[in-house]
Amino acid sequence: MNFDYDLQSIQEMRDAVQKAKEAQQKYLAFSQAQVDEIVKRVADAAFAKSQELAQMAVEETRMGIVEHKKIKNETGSRAVYESIKDEKTVGIINEDQVNKVMEVAYPFGVIAGIIPTTNPTSTAIFKTLIALKTRNAMVVSPHPRAVKCTVEALKICLHAAIEAGAPEGLIGWISKPSMAATNELMKHRDVNLILATGGGALVRAAYSSGKPAYGVGPGNVPVYIEKTANVPQAIKMIVDSKTFDNGTICATEQAIVVDRNVKQMAVRELKNQGSYFLNEEEKAVMEKVISPVPGKLNPDIVGQSAIKIAEMAGISVPSDTRVLIAEETLIGKDIPFSIEKLSPIFPLYTADNYEEAKELCLRLLNLGGRGHSLSLHTNDDSVAKEFALEMPVSRLMVNTLSSIGAVGATTGLMPSFTLGCGSFGGNITSDNVTARHLINIKRMAYGIKEASIPKPSQQSSSVLKDPKSKPNVTEIVEQIMDQLKPQVPMDSQVIAEMVNQVVKKYQTN
Repeated sequence: MNFDYDLQSIQEMRDAVQKAKEAQQKYLAFSQAQVDEIVKRVADAAFAKSQELAQMAVEETRMGIVEHKKIKNETGSRAVYESIKDEKTVGIINEDQVNKVMEVAYPFGVIAGIIPTTNPTSTAIFKTLIALKTRNAMVVSPHPRAVKCTVEALKICLHAAIEAGAPEGLIGWISKPSMAATNELMKHRDVNLILATGGGALVRAAYSSGKPAYGVGPGNVPVYIEKTANVPQAIKMIVDSKTFDNGTICATEQAIVVDRNVKQMAVRELKNQGSYFLNEEEKAVMEKVISPVPGKLNPDIVGQSAIKIAEMAGISVPSDTRVLIAEETLIGKDIPFSIEKLSPIFPLYTADNYEEAKELCLRLLNLGGRGHSLSLHTNDDSVAKEFALEMPVSRLMVNTLSSIGAVGATTGLMPSFTLGCGSFGGNITSDNVTARHLINIKRMAYGIKEASIPKPSQQSSSVLKDPKSKPNVTEIVEQIMDQLKPQVPMDSQVIAEMVNQVVKKYQTN
C-alpha cells in the first residue's frame, strides 16, 4: 500500500522518536567521561567534514558561499566543543560546602530540533553537540529545502557517536520533512523540549505546542556608525559582515545609521569596499524585488550575491559589487529596504544627532528585530554603555562584525547558532543557547538555620477567630448555664441576648 507523503513523514517521525527515547534511557547510565569522549569524537568528525558539508549546503539550498559555510561548520563543531568541553553535565555538578547545597544535573529527555535552511549543517552539528553533552536524545526536522545536507551532517555525527559507544537511535531525523510531521513532532508526548531555529511562524508554533521551548525571533539588526568611530575600519567590518555567507546569519547588520558628521567619509569608504548606491529609479525597482508583496520578504533573494540580486532587478552594476545600498528615510513593513532582508542589501539612514540615531535604531528594532541584536561602531565608551542600557536587545556588538560576533566567533559570547531574544522578543531566554540550557538541575539542601515556630494563641484558636463566622449562641448559652449551675431558674432568652451583645462588641473591635 502506498501512503501519501505526509503520512510517511509522520510515521518516520514517530519511529525516530521511539528509538530516540529508548536510546536516551540507555544514555542516562553514561558517565561524564564517557559523554565527553562521545562529544569530542562527534566534534572532530564534523570538523573534518566542514568543507564537504558546506559544498552540499550551497548546492542544495543555492544560498550562501561555500568558504563561509565552511567557517560556520567549523564554528558549530570545534568552537562549540571548546566552549562546552569542561562543563559538568552529569551527576553532581556543584557542591556548596558552606551553605550545604548540592546540585545534580539531569537531562530533559528527547529534544525536537528544528533546523533552518540558511544555516542547515552548522546548526545541525551545534544542536547535536549540546544535546549529546547533556545526555539528551534529539529528533531533527530539517528544512525541506535543505534535507540532504542536514541529514548528511546528522549521519556524520551519529556515526561518530556510535563508534564512541553511544546507543543507536540517539540522534534521529525526518528524511521526508513536512509541516504536519514537524507540528506533530513538537506536540509528541515523548518529546520533552523544543529547540527551534527558523521563521517567526515556526517559533510561535513551538511556543504554543505546550512543551518547554527555546525559540528565536527575527534579527532586523541596525548598525550605528557614531561620530567618534574609526570610519574606514567600521565600514570594512560592516561590508565584510554583510557579505559573509551573503547575509544569511540572523545577527547580520540590516540597516546602516550614520551620524551626519561622518556621513561623507562613510559613503566614500562604502564605495571603496564595493558598495553600489542605487539611484531613485533603481531603488524603486529594487523595492519590488525585495518585497513583491508588502511586508513580505522575497525568499528568492535570501543568501544571494549583490550581483545576482541586481540582475533579478534588471540593474547593471560593476563586476566587483559586494553590497547594494539605497538612501532611506522611512521605516515600516511597507518600506522594503527597512525590513530584514537576509541578503547583501542596505538602507542608509542619516542621523543629525545622537538622539535621532537612537530613535532610528529603536524604530528599526521595533519593526522586526526587537530583542535580538544591535551593532555599534564608536570610540566613546559612554555611548556604548548608554546603548547597552537603553536598547531592547539581548546582545550588542561593539567595533566588530555583527554576523559572526553575535555567534561568538569574534567576541567573548558563547558560540551558538540559536540566539535568544528574551522577553523583548517573546523568547524564554536572552542567552546564546548552549549546553547549560539543556539540563535541569535538582538541589539537595541541608538545614543550616534554626527556626522557632510560635504556638497559636488562645484567642486565635477560639471560636471567634474568624470574624465572618457566626457563633452558635445557643451552644454558648448552654455552656454558660452548665458552668453557673444556678440555684434559681434563669431566663435563657435574657442570657442569649447578653451573649449576642458581647459577640457584636467583640466583632466590631
